[in-house]
Amino acid sequence: MAGRMTRNLLPAALLAAFAPAVASQTYPSKPLRIIVMYGPGSTIDIMARLIGPKLTAAMGQPVIIENRAGAGGAIGMDLAAKAPPDGYTLTIGATGPSVTNPLLNPKTPFDPLRDFAYISLLATGPAVIAVHPSVPAKSVKDLVALAKARPGQLLYGSPGVGTSPHLAGELFKLVTATRIEHVPYKGNAEALTDLLGGQISIVFTGVPPVVPLLQAGKIKLLATTGGKRMPAIPALPTIAEAGYPGAAMGIWYGLVAPAATPKPVLTRLQTEITRIQALPDIRERFAQLGTEATTNSPEQFTALVRSELDKWGKVIKAAGIKIE
Repeated sequence: MAGRMTRNLLPAALLAAFAPAVASQTYPSKPLRIIVMYGPGSTIDIMARLIGPKLTAAMGQPVIIENRAGAGGAIGMDLAAKAPPDGYTLTIGATGPSVTNPLLNPKTPFDPLRDFAYISLLATGPAVIAVHPSVPAKSVKDLVALAKARPGQLLYGSPGVGTSPHLAGELFKLVTATRIEHVPYKGNAEALTDLLGGQISIVFTGVPPVVPLLQAGKIKLLATTGGKRMPAIPALPTIAEAGYPGAAMGIWYGLVAPAATPKPVLTRLQTEITRIQALPDIRERFAQLGTEATTNSPEQFTALVRSELDKWGKVIKAAGIKIE
């Protein structure tokens, strides 16, 4: 009896064991969806809608963009984490929803390393250090000297507690041993408005909103926080060139799948994304978003997430940042 039961169960067990391999050989056989954890018009939404048609053509299946906004991106990320690991549900991870938000909120319903398979970066982008024209600083070193001469008097604004611009400011404070005071706003536009009005002195912000303000002479830029100079503003030094390499930081975006997605599926997606992100029209559109289209391997992407969790975990702890 036991022998007959074993013989009857063995084919089913083998089928279950080989099911992922079989599925990956026929992948994709139905539409894919990319969950966007923010609303229409957001940077991640635009990126998804740029690569969606290209991925549709490459995969031979429709790619549907599904906006699931809320809770700082946690709703969409959690939905993606709990989707079947078959390559048909993807999301675009980013510095905030994938790293800093989980670090700031212990109740985040997903684990960035345990619950996701990282396929490839899509883009990276720096921030810039912008100051009001009245600030008597022509360089980062001038700003540091001014901050040390006026401890607690210089104010920097951000779109809110725990956002990337806020953390960029806190990293700057730690590296330069200065005391500049944080003023949180409801959004980046409000912070820039008060910078233009002189109510605050400094913002750490993305590139697109400040380029027209720079051209109009309404702000000064002191450095980019990225690892290299920007083609749009080639005269602007990097934070490392300015003398503070430890304050370098950037924002990244990348394609992510649920953990346990079969490796052949991840490889296929990574191959197609590498080709798509090299297309001239994609590179141009991503540049208009203040980012540089780029790619890497799943191993490199995972290592980046690990290093970012370590880096920003230390900054958040040292600065005592908490989300109320």
